[in-house]
Amino acid sequence: MSNLTFGIIKPDAVRKGVQGAIIQRILDDGFKIRGLKLIHQTRKHAEGFYEVHKERPFFGDLTEFMSSGPCVVMVLEKENAVPAWRTLMGATNPEEADEGTLRREFASSIGENAVHGSDSEENAAIEIAYFFSKLELV
Repeated sequence: MSNLTFGIIKPDAVRKGVQGAIIQRILDDGFKIRGLKLIHQTRKHAEGFYEVHKERPFFGDLTEFMSSGPCVVMVLEKENAVPAWRTLMGATNPEEADEGTLRREFASSIGENAVHGSDSEENAAIEIAYFFSKLELV
């Protein structure tokens, strides 16, 4: 099991100014931050990242949203990092997310749900490489 995963603090959370609170919660949950940067994706860059969803009806709205403002991309380290990060994030729909999860506390809707996380170790490796070079991981 890998100890690394990938996360994004999405544009809605950055617009609200809660990225610092989210990062603090990540650290409080025992994660180490191995890479972190503030970026503003172009639509094309977001389309490349979410290409797996290209045929889904929400693809256009998703890539428009993810390129609508700055976001924070992160590489997180912890034992069993992928499931641990997904647990901390909570359910995609903030109304269904457990108390104490990031989406319950910071998300406003299914579409603007504050954070993204890799859904598998394989995707974590792909997503990390999409945004970070090996030099940027400490």
